[in-house]
Amino acid sequence: MRVYLDNNATTKMDPKVLEAMMPFLTEEYGNAFSMHLFGKETGIAVSEAREKIATLLKVKPEEIIFTASGTESDNIAVRGVAKAYKNRGNHIITSSIEHPAIKNTFKDLEQDGYKVTFIPVDSNGVIDVKVLEEAITPETILISMMHANNEVGTIEPIKAIGEIAKKNRILLHVDAVQSVGKIPVYPKELGADLLTFSGHKFHGPKGIAALYIRQGVRVARTITGGGQEKKLRPGTTNTPAVVGMAKALEIACQDMDIEIKREQELRDYFEDEIVKRIPEVVVNGKSVERLPGTSSITFKYLEGESILLSLSYLGIAVSSGSACSSDELQASHVLLGMGIEPEFAHGTIRFSLGKYNTKEEIDYTIEQVVKVVEKLRMLSPLWNEYRK
Repeated sequence: MRVYLDNNATTKMDPKVLEAMMPFLTEEYGNAFSMHLFGKETGIAVSEAREKIATLLKVKPEEIIFTASGTESDNIAVRGVAKAYKNRGNHIITSSIEHPAIKNTFKDLEQDGYKVTFIPVDSNGVIDVKVLEEAITPETILISMMHANNEVGTIEPIKAIGEIAKKNRILLHVDAVQSVGKIPVYPKELGADLLTFSGHKFHGPKGIAALYIRQGVRVARTITGGGQEKKLRPGTTNTPAVVGMAKALEIACQDMDIEIKREQELRDYFEDEIVKRIPEVVVNGKSVERLPGTSSITFKYLEGESILLSLSYLGIAVSSGSACSSDELQASHVLLGMGIEPEFAHGTIRFSLGKYNTKEEIDYTIEQVVKVVEKLRMLSPLWNEYRK
């Protein structure tokens, strides 16, 4: 059996999405910015997709720009705001558990002279809004905070952060790459001035993402080129992907209530069985609100890579952290930020469920995880030392 449990890294495209994209991969291939009939056909398709996405998020179509990835949207938002509002201040705030797209962008801006504050999180991966509020200075111009953590699934108190940001006349960017399409997300209700999301996280195509920019917010150009996407993301529009992302979001929103309940029940069943059958495991972030399909489990006295490779050999795809930092040998900065000891952080596996996972697949995974952990621990000097 092949079981894909790495849906936070990327998802399988819905066949209905591919069907919606096909005309623009074959017959309707004009440049959406061209004035001739071929361009008008694709231009209309892009406009309709923008309108559909805006309606689903309860924002205006002109507040959505298309990009090629969540990382690109994050960079345009953070760098663009930092540059546009530098005359008001040079202090920017984020959390200690952000995706590398934000974490490394903040570190880069720090090198450019911006003052950066990384807000710590508690043992569940949730930031303390009081600590964030105390970090604000008259020079603060931007807060960037992820909506849901990609490794643990913890959902941050964005509404409360939005109220603090508004009270202090600070812009709020929300990295919602892991939450849009999985749980209800409406930028205005969250108090977000800018919000990033990406199509391939909710069964759309890869290579397409978007950035919501509230009307009135200034964003300086960080990429130079033509006039596409309000000159903020120049380049030929990827019409098939734009159409695909709009279709994927439409499907995700239609089925959302049912899918949240189904994934949550499967995840809770999985976690209950693992905790019941394997000693010395910890479910991270279990006591707080999480994404319905995300489960981060620490298997003490083992290396996560050993578990990952053993499960992969058995046909099961999981992750030992963010796919975007899987080439790093250090323990996850998210888990370390939550206060998990480095030796246990190394033994943590992320199981991320999606809409195509079944109860049969979860049962198969439980059986294999139990066997793999038992086998690896028999070979583990750390486990044997612990058992003495």
